[in-house]
Amino acid sequence: MTSPRVLVVDDEADLRELLEITLLRMGLDVDSTETLQQARQLFAEKDFQLVLTDMRLPDGLGLDLVREVSASGKNIPIAVVTAFGSAENAVVALKAGAFDYVSKPVQLEQLRILVQSALKVSDSAPAAAPARGQPQSRLRGGSAAIQALRAQIARLARSMAPIAINGESGSGKELAAREIHAQSSRADKPFIAVNCGAIPEALMEAEFFGYRKGAFTGAADERDGFFQAANGGTLMLDEVADLPLAMQVKLLRAIQERRVRKIGATAEEPVDVRIISATHKNLEKLVEQGLFRQDLFYRLNVIELRLAPLRERLDDLDELVEAILARLGSFEHKVVLAPGVLDVLKGYSFPGNVRELENILERALAFSNDGVISAEDLALKGGSLAPAAPTASLAAAPAAAPAAPAGPAAGQPASPLPSTPAAASVAAEAPLTEAPAGEPAMPPLPVFDVLPSNLPAYLEAVERDILTRALAQTNYNRTQAAQLLGISFRQLRYQMQKLNIQDPS
Repeated sequence: MTSPRVLVVDDEADLRELLEITLLRMGLDVDSTETLQQARQLFAEKDFQLVLTDMRLPDGLGLDLVREVSASGKNIPIAVVTAFGSAENAVVALKAGAFDYVSKPVQLEQLRILVQSALKVSDSAPAAAPARGQPQSRLRGGSAAIQALRAQIARLARSMAPIAINGESGSGKELAAREIHAQSSRADKPFIAVNCGAIPEALMEAEFFGYRKGAFTGAADERDGFFQAANGGTLMLDEVADLPLAMQVKLLRAIQERRVRKIGATAEEPVDVRIISATHKNLEKLVEQGLFRQDLFYRLNVIELRLAPLRERLDDLDELVEAILARLGSFEHKVVLAPGVLDVLKGYSFPGNVRELENILERALAFSNDGVISAEDLALKGGSLAPAAPTASLAAAPAAAPAAPAGPAAGQPASPLPSTPAAASVAAEAPLTEAPAGEPAMPPLPVFDVLPSNLPAYLEAVERDILTRALAQTNYNRTQAAQLLGISFRQLRYQMQKLNIQDPS
């Protein structure tokens, strides 16, 4: 079996010799040259599994060779050698199609890791065609948007370039990141997903880089951070826009140098991770506002991957619903949709995207009879999927203060209600509004001079207040309370559990 062949292009004789010796000791065949013209000739004459080129050559730029190799259709990874501190050149090369880069002075350990990863990519089958018997893509659907996304992921999986995934909440950013990892040469290494917005600022450095035993109070043992845990694999920085500026500086250095220092350690250690970041926020605007570092933005946003919201690919709804129902059901008890339910779902905009679709179906299953979800089971309020405004016992009585809701669940903060005199208030004696013939009259909607600062918490508090009033009015007879509010007994029971409303007796 012939050894993989590598083309080295560099005009510095000492560095070229170092690269040749290192690659030969790895059992590879090496051809080397010092000019762009000779490199083009060798590339046309021989079959290479990897090209390694300097950025500056006597007769041109290595960047031109990157573009030519990438456009050749031979699927050969090409890596670049950049001058120390020339991060901008590395980013430009990655955008042009380079597999990866190494900085001068070349660290041999880092070079070996790069070569091994590149040769895995060179030897692998096209990522877009999974082997027979292997699980299909995590990204379900057959719409044009999802097919284009799969094709783009297949191309990106063969690179080491950082990827920034952009998409609304619930659109599947982590699924896309996992799919990139699964189709890459790093698939057998760890995939670590980190929610940057969920880590207390005081713990960020320890969580990302680890710490030595005794580095601070409570550090009873040595611990690896996220970078060490993802070594050889992929590190996903979810909600990266939530990183504080101080941590952005440290993260930038770790990404550029590919080395991290544990808290309490005196030396850095090399790490080999591919960075995938994700956010639903506009990072460019945050950069303009001074809330996100521009240099980190350029390092993370080498390649941008946009996920279409569910409302732009409703053609995928049938397959998504089928997959979700299969997960919610069991072998013996399958979950099915009653006729017309899918049409109702297709008429909804899904601001929460696929995650909201999952929540809607899971909630509807709790209200369904014998695992058959009807249109009425899809919503808790008024038969509508859209969040309905509170309509029970609410009136515009500006001078009154809002009624205090029942106590929140243990450990949960009280839900804030507008406390200004001009805010919406509850008035039991409020007149009923006109309603279409055959429908019950409803109390008027509240009038807001000051809007709630936390709408979900406010609606939850209003809902808790309404349910508590209905239960008190019926002496906690749940069947009667459900009839009073025009909902099913199952819906009432579900809401009581969710809001932790207990029978006083």
